[in-house]
Amino acid sequence: MAATPLGAQAQTLLPEKDELKFGFIKLTDMAPLAIAYEKGFFEDEGLFVTLEPQANWKVLLDRVITGELDGAHMLAGQPLAATIGFGTKAHIVTPFSMDLNGNGITVSNEVWEMMKPHLAMQADGKPVHPIPASALKPVVDGFKAQGRPFNMGMVFPVSTHNYELRYWLASGNIHPGFYSSSDISGQIKADALLSVTPPPQMPATLEAGTINGYCVGEPWNQQAVFKGIGVPVITDYEIWKNNPEKVFGLTKEFTETNPNTTLALTKALIRAARWLDENDNANRMEAVEILSRPEYVGADAEVIANSMTGTFEYEKGDTREVPDFNVFYRYFATYPYYSDAVWYLTQMRRWGQIGEHKPDDWYADVAKSVYLPDVYLKAARLLVEEGHAEEGEFPFESDGYRAPTPATDVIDAIPYDGRAPNAYIDSLPIGLKGKQVVDGNEVVGG
Repeated sequence: MAATPLGAQAQTLLPEKDELKFGFIKLTDMAPLAIAYEKGFFEDEGLFVTLEPQANWKVLLDRVITGELDGAHMLAGQPLAATIGFGTKAHIVTPFSMDLNGNGITVSNEVWEMMKPHLAMQADGKPVHPIPASALKPVVDGFKAQGRPFNMGMVFPVSTHNYELRYWLASGNIHPGFYSSSDISGQIKADALLSVTPPPQMPATLEAGTINGYCVGEPWNQQAVFKGIGVPVITDYEIWKNNPEKVFGLTKEFTETNPNTTLALTKALIRAARWLDENDNANRMEAVEILSRPEYVGADAEVIANSMTGTFEYEKGDTREVPDFNVFYRYFATYPYYSDAVWYLTQMRRWGQIGEHKPDDWYADVAKSVYLPDVYLKAARLLVEEGHAEEGEFPFESDGYRAPTPATDVIDAIPYDGRAPNAYIDSLPIGLKGKQVVDGNEVVGG
């Protein structure tokens, strides 16, 4: 389709700030930033962007708060946690969700061998997927009987990876532990001890035996396969089909001071996500080459391609089709749904990061203070008018909530409705419910 000239539009979207520095962590789901830069989508919007890798998620968030970074690739839990004051207090918002899916859970070779007797097998001798956490339960129990801690890595306390790992473990009756105001380790009453490990260090930490498994984004699960040090057992697509992943985060102050800049960068990121998924992922190998460069992810192209091109390798030689392992645009992936924000908040409450019962309205209000679908749809409307996208590619009629997630789309078969957070929390077998709180090492109240 022919694109209309952008000159006239640039008059109405004159960025208040046109020189910008954005941060990211070296993961494949930073791809929309790399593509928006490399394909000139930022420049089309009159933005001159520098992309800078960050040491870890805390440094990245702190630098956005101080203004050293104008915005960043963020864990979806970071803007929510900062806004409600869990950890660093700051009002962070997002007009753009960066992707769906993209994570996996990997265990060491030792743990994998111990899990195997508890797995259902296909006729060809390969395991039936998805692999349930109940197959890990006897292993964790065995460690406990020997007095050995069962340690697992995740990337940050408010990361999707933490909540996905906890969700999977709990679905197999393995308690991942509670947080409290006096103990932020997240290991109160835990069967498996979860702790923070930066993504690029996951494989080496596993190989050293410091952890027995981890949950991380790509390419760090596939790296374990290539190095022969571990086996990815499940993808987050199998835990929760088309679950939300990263977001692009900015301070509320930045969006209020620079509304045109915010719209312009959202437009550029939407175009990048569209490019990543268009024509049935036809551009993915080019994206893999870009991401493999040292200034972006800096991993071997072969490792990145393993998941970015619609397959995923579990045990060495067991490669399976997972066409939606990385989704950047399909299924309205880039739209910031309130119900996605609410899900993260329910998990914070479930494990004690939100220490007390909150009414349903509280969840909705926090979601609406952080997620900005109105900004997103304004940017989308401009792209449609300019001929860069089609009307049907955006949920213009949405009220910000997805249809409830059916039982068939989640590993524990418990449906999720973002409009009823407390009913959902109470339906989960392991975790805080109702007015329960963690007091010392015990759960009290009801």
